[in-house]
Amino acid sequence: MRKWQSIIQHIEQASGKVFSVKQLQLIGGGSINDAYKLTAESGQQYFVKTNRSGRQDMFEAEARGLLEMASSNTIKVPQPLCYGDDQSQSYIIMEYLDMCGSANQAVLAEQLAAMHRVTAVQFGWEIDNTIGSTLQPNTWNNDWLDFWSERRLGFQLKLAAENGYGGALQSLGEKMLIEMPKLFTGRTIQASMLHGDLWGGNVAAMKDGTPVIFDPAFYYGDREADLAMTYVFGGFSADFYASYLNAFPLDDGFVVRKTFYNLYHIINHLNMFGGGYLGQAIHMLEQVLAEIN
Repeated sequence: MRKWQSIIQHIEQASGKVFSVKQLQLIGGGSINDAYKLTAESGQQYFVKTNRSGRQDMFEAEARGLLEMASSNTIKVPQPLCYGDDQSQSYIIMEYLDMCGSANQAVLAEQLAAMHRVTAVQFGWEIDNTIGSTLQPNTWNNDWLDFWSERRLGFQLKLAAENGYGGALQSLGEKMLIEMPKLFTGRTIQASMLHGDLWGGNVAAMKDGTPVIFDPAFYYGDREADLAMTYVFGGFSADFYASYLNAFPLDDGFVVRKTFYNLYHIINHLNMFGGGYLGQAIHMLEQVLAEIN
């Protein structure tokens, strides 16, 4: 438990209560961080994520994203307690939520739509964060297309080039950056509060079915980007989409923009996990370009 002493001390400082450890349980499910359930003799429980030393900024951004989503009073998120770096590891500590089973999909969609109605005056956020383990730049921008070109799709394409993925990916990507305004003709885009990494693995439920979302890549942007991500790895039902559309209808053309937005995540997976995603990224680029030309 020696490596946990600084974390326990930080819990005591942040909570104002003595914390005597009863049980430390490793929890699976994450590919980037180690995750633990920490239980005190008093029964108090916390969820702890750790990573190598030097990753405190990543956990700070996660904590601030969770707090900002919580401030919308729309959808439940874990409440962060504190984060830090003790020179042997970085960590974030948040309330432990006993999540089991599937979220009520209709309620999840209604609450997500309500969160998307919370807006900012610009696109981006006040700090950078991460999408998976990749830097996600969020510098504020008044123009959504500029923001997406520079901070999202263009940024991932640049990383891919640095990782040795040239050829068709880059030529098609450059063409997409030129042609993408055609996807947005006639749309007025608001800077909505976004989770930013809304796939099925980042959604769960309390015992009573109350939806919970976590592990955000938070920023303000086109709400369609959040909706698009729900299609990448599944986990969302027909009830979810019907409920969302009833609460907050989408503009015409989303079917094509969905693929366009998900290029960001697929190319990010290419950059994180390797060439298995290259063919999918090229196919998606070709598909969207065929639709708009």
